[in-house]
Amino acid sequence: MDEGTSDISQMSFEQALGALEEIVQQLESGSVPLDKSIELYERGEALRKHCQARLDAAQQRIERIVTDRSGNPTGTEPLDADG
Repeated sequence: MDEGTSDISQMSFEQALGALEEIVQQLESGSVPLDKSIELYERGEALRKHCQARLDAAQQRIERIVTDRSGNPTGTEPLDADG
């Protein structure tokens, strides 16, 4: 399944999330054979990790741009801070 993992690394967040949603739907349907379910679960886990990494990276980028009125860095703040 290394090929599947390498193509995941090239996916945008939206593409990976869409693929993950498709896998969840397939697994929830209950009509997938056991071996295929295991493969889907493994791919789903790789997609989940990819999505989480993309979210973490976005959060770090947003936190880095927090500055004071003079444009000097002030540190980081949570994303949900309402200044």
